Amino acid sequence: MHLALVVAGAGLCQLAPADEALPLLVVRSDDTQIERSCRVEVPAGLVLEDVAGDGLLQVVADGVRIVFLPGSVLAGAPEATPLDRLTGTGIAVHGRRDVQLVGAAIAGCAIGVHASQADGLQLLEVSVLSARAQRLRSSATAADDGADWLLPHHNDQGEWRTLYGAGFCIERSRAVTVRGCRVRRAQNGLLLDRVEASRVAGNDFSFLSGWGLALWRSSGNELRANALDFCVRGYSHGVYNRGQDSAGLLLFEQCHDNLVAGNSITHGGDGIFAFAGQEVLDGGLEGHHGNRFLGNDLSFAAAHGLELTFAGSNLVAGNLFEGNAICGLWGGYSAGLLVAGNRFVANGEAGYGQEHGGVNIEHGRDLRLLDNEFQRNSCGIHLWWDADEALAATPWARARSVACSGNLIAGNGFEGDRLALHLADCMATVLLDNRFVDVGRELRLEGPAPETTLTDERSAAADPRGSTDGRIRLAEALAEAHAALLARPALSVPRGRPSIRMTPWGPWDHEAPAWSLVSTGAAGSEHALLGATATQRATLAALDPQAAGPGVELLVLRAAGGESGVRLQPAVGAEGLLPWSLRLPGLPPLDGTLLACRWDVSVFASPCDPRTDELRWRAQAGSEAAVRVSLPALDLRFGGGGPSDLGLHEDLDAAGLPRDHFGLLARAELPLPAGRWRLVTLSDDGLRLHLDGEPVIDDWTWHGPTTHEHVLELESARTLALELAYFELDGHAVLQLQVLPDD
Repeated sequence: MHLALVVAGAGLCQLAPADEALPLLVVRSDDTQIERSCRVEVPAGLVLEDVAGDGLLQVVADGVRIVFLPGSVLAGAPEATPLDRLTGTGIAVHGRRDVQLVGAAIAGCAIGVHASQADGLQLLEVSVLSARAQRLRSSATAADDGADWLLPHHNDQGEWRTLYGAGFCIERSRAVTVRGCRVRRAQNGLLLDRVEASRVAGNDFSFLSGWGLALWRSSGNELRANALDFCVRGYSHGVYNRGQDSAGLLLFEQCHDNLVAGNSITHGGDGIFAFAGQEVLDGGLEGHHGNRFLGNDLSFAAAHGLELTFAGSNLVAGNLFEGNAICGLWGGYSAGLLVAGNRFVANGEAGYGQEHGGVNIEHGRDLRLLDNEFQRNSCGIHLWWDADEALAATPWARARSVACSGNLIAGNGFEGDRLALHLADCMATVLLDNRFVDVGRELRLEGPAPETTLTDERSAAADPRGSTDGRIRLAEALAEAHAALLARPALSVPRGRPSIRMTPWGPWDHEAPAWSLVSTGAAGSEHALLGATATQRATLAALDPQAAGPGVELLVLRAAGGESGVRLQPAVGAEGLLPWSLRLPGLPPLDGTLLACRWDVSVFASPCDPRTDELRWRAQAGSEAAVRVSLPALDLRFGGGGPSDLGLHEDLDAAGLPRDHFGLLARAELPLPAGRWRLVTLSDDGLRLHLDGEPVIDDWTWHGPTTHEHVLELESARTLALELAYFELDGHAVLQLQVLPDD
């Protein structure tokens, strides 16, 4: 539908003089097409549905300038709509060149702005107030929920856009400018898919639950002075630090020759997650190369400040790596990497295995680690080789050497690190002019001893400081990095990983009050209230225990430092699925369900592999060797333990059941009202769920934490007979079952 362009009326906000003469477009319906430059007004309170998913506003001409009037918000759904139910696109620009979009505000869509084949596009000071995001299931007191992990490995069919949503998505375009834009209450900020020769500068894509800025097959771009802070999923300080493949900046599948300078990329899952891509491994292709990472703040990540793997020649210079949980720079299988003039401070506090500290590189070749400062890291530099047979068999590895060899570590300073250098099975490594002050241990060596001089033959190629041109180029890069680091966006919240507090929709922005899921399980669910005023906390404290709904008891909690919270639990005698809802003035709504039923559970050591002899395995559930107990819920987060380690029941504790190779058979009668319901399971390892004798979920395999769902529609109330069979083979273990309204 076309809308008429009308003459501007009185009382509109002052615009730039050049824009005042533009005709006014008043948006009144979906599928509004823009054919010429204009000012855009959206009536206050107007909400439109993008029915066909092709854009509420559609730009259908080249070279147009579209300027939103201040206060106009293009909304695709009511403000209270849960983020995982947002659909459609706010503004669509497809096959049009040199379009300028200025000052737009967009809310309530899966994608705020979607552009493709839009060379010369300019997005200037555009704000996306909300876009699609997945509801997070991880809590503060238990290991992260496997369903929250992202899957960035495929995007040639637009999977990032369709699965996750974003504030902005730009595809197959060149010479794009994105400047001064902002995204909040969304999973992702800006997705660049096969975008080249473009500039992204001065934007704020922070406090998101996925990626602030994500590049797929995108090269030759300048990414400068952006705030990409607090882009993180599963994290609970002091409990677990997984991040779940979230990152402030994602580079995936052959992104080359990009400049990443002066950005604030802190408190993410990773700061920068730069994985060369599955096509690289499968096809033996060259990974990310020619990228320059200069003067960025890559600190306080749940995992790594910079993960740069299977990459070619890249420059990492003048960056700050502080307080990253696992390590500052993880560069597995990288070659020709130059790491110079960076600061690595207090990294590796929550590292594990081989990965911990400042710089960790497995199978690195021709690395140059020069003139960096290391302070108080668990380990300063760790280089190593291991067998890694699966990766060694990939076409990528077969096409090149994967030895840890030919590396230079020179001119670095180590102060207060527990271990400065750790070299394991590294060939032809040169250590030159490094300094050590108050370190716990200077060198841990496994395998060949390092060399202490560079031969003339190797000097010019290995050390850029060995020639006049090399010294000049390195000095110029460090000067640019230093200036970029000083000009990076300022962080407005306290630095440090304790500032990462998660809500059901992503990290708390430290501004508006928010609820944070602390735990959920047999005893009910517990939620902390973040950022509440004294008045709001007093209102919460005065609530009646029955305020959340029938059959649900509300307990108000008060933590140290004045932070408040609530625990919701089934009231005595309640049974079935118990919906609850909490509404308080000035606070976001809080809703949920509790499952109150008794499970008759038989737990036993597996007598065989249940995948090959299920009959014998099931017979063990009825034998005298099994332990039979009654449990109020199936919320069994074994972790590395077993049934006797959770304190669920005194008989289980006393049985001394094994931590691996055990089984469980559980049955329950569950009354449910009419409606649509989701039965959601999380299992590691095998699981089978029967409903009234019919199989509804079946994953009888050895697997990591995996979520399955079955949707059930009841025309009238009825009682369901549930049977769940579960086995654990080895390693991590978890079993959960939830029943949720499918609304």
